[in-house]
Amino acid sequence: MEIVTNTETFKKGNWTTTINVYDFVVKNITPYEGTADFLVGPSNKTTKLWEACKQQLLKERQNNGCLAIDTETISNITAFGPGYIDKENEVIVGLQTDVLLKRAMKPFGGIKLVESAVKEKGLQVSERVSDIFNYAKDHNQAVFDAYDTEIKIYRSKHVLTGLPDNYARGRIIGDFRRLPLYGADALIDAKKADFANVAGEMSEHKVRLREEITSQIKALQDMKTMALSYGVDVSKPATTAYEAVQFTYLAYLSAVKEQDGAAMSLGNVSSFLDIYIEQDLKSGLITEEEAQEFIDQFVMKLRVVRHLRPGAYDEIFGGDPTWVTEAIGGQFHDGRTKVTKTSFRFLQTLYNLGASPEPNLTILWSQNLPKGFKDFCAQVSIDTSSLQYENDDLMKANRGSDDYGIACCVSYQKIGKSIQHFGARANLPKALLMALNGGREEDKGALVINNIPEMNDEVLDYDKVFTAFKITMAEVARVYAKSMFIIHYMHDKYYYERAQMALIDSDPAIDIAYGAAGISIIADSLSAIKYAKVKPIRNEQGLTVDFNIEGDFPKFGNDDNRVDDIAIEITSLFIDELRKHKTYKNATPTLSLLTITSNVMYGTNTGATPDGRKGGESFAPGANPMHGRDVNGAIASLNSVSKLKYNDAQDGISYTFSMIPKSLGSTKEDQILNLKTTLDAYFGKDAHHLNVNVLNRETLMDAYEHPENYPQLTIRVSGYAVNFVRLSKAHQLEVISRTFHDRM
Repeated sequence: MEIVTNTETFKKGNWTTTINVYDFVVKNITPYEGTADFLVGPSNKTTKLWEACKQQLLKERQNNGCLAIDTETISNITAFGPGYIDKENEVIVGLQTDVLLKRAMKPFGGIKLVESAVKEKGLQVSERVSDIFNYAKDHNQAVFDAYDTEIKIYRSKHVLTGLPDNYARGRIIGDFRRLPLYGADALIDAKKADFANVAGEMSEHKVRLREEITSQIKALQDMKTMALSYGVDVSKPATTAYEAVQFTYLAYLSAVKEQDGAAMSLGNVSSFLDIYIEQDLKSGLITEEEAQEFIDQFVMKLRVVRHLRPGAYDEIFGGDPTWVTEAIGGQFHDGRTKVTKTSFRFLQTLYNLGASPEPNLTILWSQNLPKGFKDFCAQVSIDTSSLQYENDDLMKANRGSDDYGIACCVSYQKIGKSIQHFGARANLPKALLMALNGGREEDKGALVINNIPEMNDEVLDYDKVFTAFKITMAEVARVYAKSMFIIHYMHDKYYYERAQMALIDSDPAIDIAYGAAGISIIADSLSAIKYAKVKPIRNEQGLTVDFNIEGDFPKFGNDDNRVDDIAIEITSLFIDELRKHKTYKNATPTLSLLTITSNVMYGTNTGATPDGRKGGESFAPGANPMHGRDVNGAIASLNSVSKLKYNDAQDGISYTFSMIPKSLGSTKEDQILNLKTTLDAYFGKDAHHLNVNVLNRETLMDAYEHPENYPQLTIRVSGYAVNFVRLSKAHQLEVISRTFHDRM
């Protein structure tokens, strides 16, 4: 097989055509329409290496989830010498630090956060490192220097939640394929050409861009240095399957050595790597066992990525996730499938190494995917609960590209051509309570929003509430947009992602990823006010602290347009308000209906709501119906979520769906067929995303009581997967309380 390349001389002013990974993939991919029969188990080297990893993973769990911390070194691409797990059996090399699972400090996101995380483990940041920040400013300090009183109130009162203002923002996907395809030297030449092209009369944008490109060139030079410490020369293009996998991993490793963002996604590398693997297989240079070994060990290294984070972070993002999201499958615009044998090989790691939340394997589901791949995906979901699915047909049609990855959990990103600025979430139920309380926050009565009319009615009036809520949402959107502008301005200035951006076009398109939490609570609350009789219970301050509901009302998750249409309308209204405001670098506003595991924390900090939810009770995750309210079966629940409009929530609509195995059928064959049929039907309605858990509640309850028996029990939560036993007890109980469908 002869690989067709598109490497050419980098000419001044020609940066948009010289780097073209997509063209390389389109010309060289070998689509695979067959079954999983060709797959093999782990090699002896892989088995021995994974056993060494599991021993250290056990020690990590026994040491309260953190094995070791380097308190002397500020991590960057070249900060640590080469580290190995078991050099004799290690085919794909490279560690974040010099020791497996040792965590490193990245204090430019926020030195206080690092000091807190280190202190929680009984250690102390070295005086030398702390002293640096008596002279240098970090991202966190810079953001708070620019925040006004209004933003601080919204933040402290949990109206705007999980803001990336004291940790790295994440959600930027480097095109890690570029390093093996072109080599670092050619990428440096391309960046130098980009720099020269930023000419003419200066502007703020041009000055910033020149500085950014210079940082990117230095990152590429450091990648070469780091790789050479392992005896790997990444200056030139990869020529073999081994080199392609190794170079791709070293590119990703460079990113996680420097950044500890809320999501450090991998992108879409499986079909790219398959080109090199097919070449070597056909040339007789490797066997199928060696091909699987490359992928197994690559995935193994992704599983042991670790970031240094304090307990407060885990309250927001439970389970110590890294969100190494790899998008697998999908179709080209020309009708060919992007499924390759390496798509299967990535899924096979869940058998060869056991179930795992990382990497966050995401299937780009299309009605036209090959039957054999659909069968295998369904089988893997049933066996491991480790996959999520996103609607490839919808995203291609809506967003335009067929070469995209998933940033973090559910968010589209055109690989190498666009990035995303992560925006956390607005707490819409909290906003509704402020609408009911004249702009006051429901806990202490602090005035957050001015000019919201007092609501003194004995029975809540739907039209009055809706009008006040629209005013509240407009104010929340205004402050939210202002906050995000400041955060991302300062992140670029003080904690720029040079390693990732070195592998992206120099002046990419940008989305600003806003989010909304509690959409099903809002829908049910407004439905209760409209269709039942809701009487607010007020305290001596006049604050609404609870509700008395007389009569029944339609509830989201039962395929009832009366309430489902409310969820649709609120989503549309909120994104419309966000679109009115100026964004940093003219980013395009998008919205997610996604909570991750923050739904527990959001609930803890939100009072009782008019739908009957009690104060402190967890929100439903993402776009899920509230626990136990979707009583008409799985199909009705799926139908409700599928009605939410992707155009209004282009950052993603997350639905976590749990079924007991017998609900899919009595035999494995029936279960596979029924899960495929369900996915086709759901995505055929233009639904966006589905997490699939196939397990019994009793399994989770036993794992809650006996975690030592379930070291690799993996479940999908809200856009990503976690090891169940690594969640806090509060998070575990929330997952156990979710709806488990026992019938379709």
